Amino acid sequence: MQTTWKGTISFGLVSIPVHLYSATQEHDVPLHQVHAKDGGRVRMKRYCEQEEKEVPYAEIAKGYESPDGRTVTLTDEDLADLPLPSKKVIDVLAFVDAAEIDPLMFSKAYYVGVADKAAAKPYALLRDALTESGQIAVTKIALRTRESPAVLRVHDGTLVLQTCIWPDEVRSAAGIAPEEQVTVRPQELKMARSLMDTLSEDFDLSQLHDDYQQALQQVIEARIQGVEVPHEEEPGEAPDNVIDLMAALRSSLKEAKGGHRGRRAAADAEPEAEPEAAEQPAPRKRASAAKKTTAAKSTAAKSMAGKATTAKAAGTAKKTTSRKSAAPSKAS
Repeated sequence: MQTTWKGTISFGLVSIPVHLYSATQEHDVPLHQVHAKDGGRVRMKRYCEQEEKEVPYAEIAKGYESPDGRTVTLTDEDLADLPLPSKKVIDVLAFVDAAEIDPLMFSKAYYVGVADKAAAKPYALLRDALTESGQIAVTKIALRTRESPAVLRVHDGTLVLQTCIWPDEVRSAAGIAPEEQVTVRPQELKMARSLMDTLSEDFDLSQLHDDYQQALQQVIEARIQGVEVPHEEEPGEAPDNVIDLMAALRSSLKEAKGGHRGRRAAADAEPEAEPEAAEQPAPRKRASAAKKTTAAKSTAAKSMAGKATTAKAAGTAKKTTSRKSAAPSKAS
């Protein structure tokens, strides 16, 4: 692995000679500029306006134009001899909790390796102290033509230097988030948390891959072979607003659960939505049931009353018939 920087970590009175190695690499498909008409390669030429001719790269230096129009030329020697204490030394300024550094400030990462065997023990001391404390070290470093704040942290048993941008380089977020007051109901928050838990199950960051580069490679291969370029089906239009947030959350949760086989039943994972005060479906059911019970009791009472009336009438009729039957014999 190619060395990016050589210097020393200053940890109090302890010095650790180290080398930095780039910890990341990008895998973009290499593209260059061509003339769209005939495919001819378009190259950028370094052209001097004073001499009106192309100049070789070896004769190019950096320059600064002052407000009055004058140009100051800076050579590589000028930049190499800048009076910076951080030019060859990573001076540990403080130790802080990782949460105190906003990830928005993080830039490029470098692995930190020892420059010789004598640096192994102080290297391990700093690494183990960071691991045990759970903290990161705040430092400054000058890389190429820029000084940057940086942090030292531990990754897989190796020290990592992560450069940062300066705090005043972070733009303000004022006016970007919604300014009006929005009320989130407890059942909506509960459903959102349930969706978050479902989407997070069995997630493996190492399984992510670059779909764009894969699709671009397929287009390039199609062009080379002279076949039809693959096209993705156009996605449907996304809704411009959410009318029913709870319905959208339920649908999202159902879809997320459908994509995760072998998980717990949906009934155990999905919280039931609390009824809204305006709707109150439960009281209506109780009222309806109460009405049915009252009606049934009334009908039963009427039925019993009817039977009693019928029986009474029948008894009266019998007595009347008996009296009528007895009356003639009494007369004779």
